Amino acid sequence: MSTSEIVKKQNPQTETFNGDTELPNPGLPFPLKILQYLSVAAIVGFSITGVLLPGHVNSIVGVAFCVGALIFLFLLDMRFKEDYAKKAKENQLSKKANLRNLSTLTIEEAQEKTWLNPLVKSALQYSQDLIDDYKRVRVICRNAYYILQLGTVILSGVTPILVLVDKLETDVSWFKWLPVICPALASIIASVATSFGFQEKWTFSNKAVELLEAEQEKFVLGVSNAYQDYDITEDKLREKSLKKAISSFISKVNVIHLKQMQEDTAAVTQQQQQKSQSDNQQAGQDRTPAAV
Repeated sequence: MSTSEIVKKQNPQTETFNGDTELPNPGLPFPLKILQYLSVAAIVGFSITGVLLPGHVNSIVGVAFCVGALIFLFLLDMRFKEDYAKKAKENQLSKKANLRNLSTLTIEEAQEKTWLNPLVKSALQYSQDLIDDYKRVRVICRNAYYILQLGTVILSGVTPILVLVDKLETDVSWFKWLPVICPALASIIASVATSFGFQEKWTFSNKAVELLEAEQEKFVLGVSNAYQDYDITEDKLREKSLKKAISSFISKVNVIHLKQMQEDTAAVTQQQQQKSQSDNQQAGQDRTPAAV
């Protein structure tokens, strides 16, 4: 009996060791995918008909119907992809839990002690939720930082050009306000980027992801001193060692998470204090000429 067959017997429904779980295809099924392509082709056809025959009412109705069908299929496609991502995540956690059990126990023991799987899977699920949350924050903060910095650079670079163009005689009244509006927008965008600390949050989230993923791999493979229990031969001691490894893993994950939150909060507080001091100094310099 092979290793894959034994692990399949632990949970015949979903859990496999070699990734043999059958997952649904991401996105729409093939018939609905064809219907989506046909909807796009029908929209193009009805649009061309409406341009060539302006008084043709059926073409307008056909375009509206096909656009509605295309939106419905698009939302359905997103739903299928979410379900696929959720099942793929569960399958990945099951494989890691099986890998951890097989690295701790023998194949025959792993076949008998299937109750250990939920314990390991629950610990991995906890760490994976934190990893996914940090990844989401990392992407949001990175995109926000890049967009704000790009907007600041563009508005700051366009301002000297607008000052020169303002000297030209133009009949457009609002065009004369652009040399004033662009620097103001650039200053507001720079202040927003500095106040919310997107760069710092992006850096801390990326660091947390790396640390949590490294700790998770140590736990799954048992390469750390806290997780090594290959030399234990007695069953009770092995079970006790596995529970102790799970407890140690959860504790280290919590330490990493709390440490990153404290560093993030401290960095944002320090940045706000520096900004407040800079504003106070600027206000003091503005009052000095008036007092004189």
